[in-house]
Parts: sequence; C-alpha cells; structure tokens
Amino acid sequence: MGSGDESKSEKSGSGIWIDRKPLAYPAFRRLWLSGVVSISGAQLTVIAVPLQVYAITGSSAYVGLVGVFTLAPLIVFGLWGGALADVIDRRKLLLGSSYGMVLATSLLFVQALLSVHNIWLLYAILVLQQACIAINQPTRNAIFPRILPAQHIAAANTLEMTVIQIGGIVGSLAAGVFIAIGGPALAYLLDSAAMLVAVWAAYTLPALPPSGQVTKSGLREISFGLVYVSSHRLIMAVFVIDLIAMVAGLPRALFPEMAEKSFHTGPGEGEMIVGVLFAAMAIGSVLGGVFSGWVPKVRRHGVAVIVGVVIWGVGITGFGLSALLGSGGLVLAVFFLAIAGVGDLISVIFRSTMIQQIATDDVRGRLQGLFNVTVAGGQRLGDFSHGITAALVGTTIAVSGGGVLVVLAAILLLLAIPITYRYRFDPTCPTDEPAALDRESVPTKEL
Repeated sequence: MGSGDESKSEKSGSGIWIDRKPLAYPAFRRLWLSGVVSISGAQLTVIAVPLQVYAITGSSAYVGLVGVFTLAPLIVFGLWGGALADVIDRRKLLLGSSYGMVLATSLLFVQALLSVHNIWLLYAILVLQQACIAINQPTRNAIFPRILPAQHIAAANTLEMTVIQIGGIVGSLAAGVFIAIGGPALAYLLDSAAMLVAVWAAYTLPALPPSGQVTKSGLREISFGLVYVSSHRLIMAVFVIDLIAMVAGLPRALFPEMAEKSFHTGPGEGEMIVGVLFAAMAIGSVLGGVFSGWVPKVRRHGVAVIVGVVIWGVGITGFGLSALLGSGGLVLAVFFLAIAGVGDLISVIFRSTMIQQIATDDVRGRLQGLFNVTVAGGQRLGDFSHGITAALVGTTIAVSGGGVLVVLAAILLLLAIPITYRYRFDPTCPTDEPAALDRESVPTKEL
C-alpha cells in the first residue's frame, strides 16, 4: 500500500461514516463478508421454524416450546463452547462448529422436503443447531483480538453489529418471499448454502492455537469464567447493566398486543404493525452504524456503555408513552424504537470491545460464552417480565416504566462503580501480538 493508499485507509475511519479500517485485514474481512451472507440466511430459518411448527401442530404452545428447546443448549454449550475456545485452536473450533451448523440446517431441509411432520424430530434438530451456534459465536468473537490490533477492535464490533442488523432486515424481508414460493424447505436450503460461506471464511483463517496455560474445558474451567467476571468490577458492571437493560427494557413480547390494542389497527393490520415495530429497532441500529465514524475516537468506553443504555431506556420510555396517542402515535413509536436501536448499538459496541480488550486471551472464550448466555437469557427473561407486568398494570406502564428503570439503573451503576467512569482505553497497548500474523499492507505504526 503506497502513501496515497495509506492516507485513504486512514480517512476511511474519520468523519461521520463507519470506520472501515478493520476490513484491510484479510482474516477479518473474510469473516465479515461471510457474516453478510450467513446472517441473512439464518434469518430465513428463524422465521421458517415457527411457521413449520404451527403448520404441523396448529398450536401456539408448541411454537412457544421452540424457545425452551433452543435456550437449554444455548446455555450449556455457550458456557462449554467458550471454555473450549480457550483450550483448542480457535480456527479449528470455528470450522467444526460451522460444519455442524451446515449439517443441522441441511437436516431441517430434508425433514421439511420429505414432509416428515414429526415435531419431536424437528425439536431435536433445533437442539443440535443451537448447540453448534452456541459454540460458534463466542469462538468467533474471541478471534477478533487475535487478528486485529487493539485500536481497531471497536470499529470491528461496529461493522459486526451493523451487518447483523442488516442481515436481519434483509433475511426477514426475503423470508416472506422464499417461504411463499417453496415453503420452509426452500428457506432451510438457502440457509444451508449461505452457511457454506461461513465455512469458507473459517477455513481461510490462520492457525489460532491457545495462548494460555489452560488445557482442560471442564466444570472447573467454566466456573473460573464466573469467578473472573465477579472479581473484575468493570467487567461485572457491563454484564449487569446489559442484563438490566434487557430484562426491564426489552418489550418485544408486547408488540402483538400493542399493535392490536394500543395503536387501534384494523383487521389484518396487526401483523404488519408488529413487523414494523421489530424492524424499527434494527433500522435504528443500522443508521447508527453507518454514521459511526466517531467510535474509534472514544476512549471512555465505560461511559459510552452507560450513555448507550440511557439512550436505549429513553427510547423505550418514549415508545411506551407513544401508545397513549392511539393510532396517531404509531409514527412516534417507530421513531422512539429507532432511537432505542441506536442506543443498543452503542452499548453493544463498547461493551463487546471492553470484554475483548480487558480480558486476557486465555479467558476470552469463556467470557464471550458467558456474555452470549447472558444476552440469550436476558432476552427471554425480558419477554417473561414484560408479559407478567403488562397483565398486572397494562402495556403502557410496563413498557415506559421499564424504560425509566433502565435509565435510573444506568445512572446508579455509574455512581456505585466509579471505575466505569474512570476507565480509559489506551490504543498504544496491543491486545495480542498474533494480530500481526494476518494483515494486508497495513502500516507498521498501526500495530
């Protein structure tokens, strides 16, 4: 890369636009590009599964059981997968779990194509799929600090979160078309094909052997991840505030009821309104990602997490109050959900960056596994808490009250754990020397 190209690369992360410098590293670029395809494909399966379950059983109760069957392997294999990522070559682990995801989705395709109509077989395949996903995700996230310099981790997380949201939007829109054309079988087939791109990206990674002295991945090593988090107040703080934000401030379980009752929709409009409400958060996150050129300049990552959570809480509070306006409040509701999406993006970017940078490499996998379990569990606890609260006090109070609680909790945490405010990221301290293993004409001074 000549001096002109170097200057151009540096400018790609300046101003208001998203920082693209991590894409100069081939390993990360391939992982990111594979995510664009595989996440869009995965969303096809996310939508096809409940549709197929309902078509087989005609019961929403069986659809609800999908959450139970997918949460258990997500927790068990999320924790164990994180421990494995600290003792096994992460390239091999990512590749193996990617193969497993292709196998599971292919089995979904076969059973749908043959019209097996066995709900328990479908659940069993979903358990296999979620187990592979639970191992794959913490491994993938723990790889970033090994293939990128420290100063590019925040930008990499921004790119990752943005593509996840874009993939969710594209996949959701495409799902309706493809499922209408070929049913769930076509959706599963396309997801299987998309996952092959993730296999390719994992295959082309450099060797990433464990850098620590841990040689086992048993209960003792898994529990050490919990001990590690509890002994580091800063990491504990970001875990706690994230859990509070989801349990108290994620009202997605109330979207159907609010679409029907709060916004006074007519016959046949409820489903469309629900889709719009879900899309609003994702659109907000995507817009926040596109205009995220400021992210690499932030040094107070702890404060940034709190600011993101406060924005999330304000957005959710506004969304809840907008329901008081009836059908006239729908546009305002979408606006506030988009604001919440921006706050969520900010919080996730800096929370992930802190976990990846503060933790030593020999424990990163376990922390990523624990983080993924916290997210999955928090989302489902949020569904439960909002459902119970709404039944007692109504949707408006449940949603807006939860948003206010999130804001207050974020402020109290900042005051109770001062290190959250004092922590500053030092870009001159590299995360791991192996980042230099795979780079494409990147100036040495950036390392």
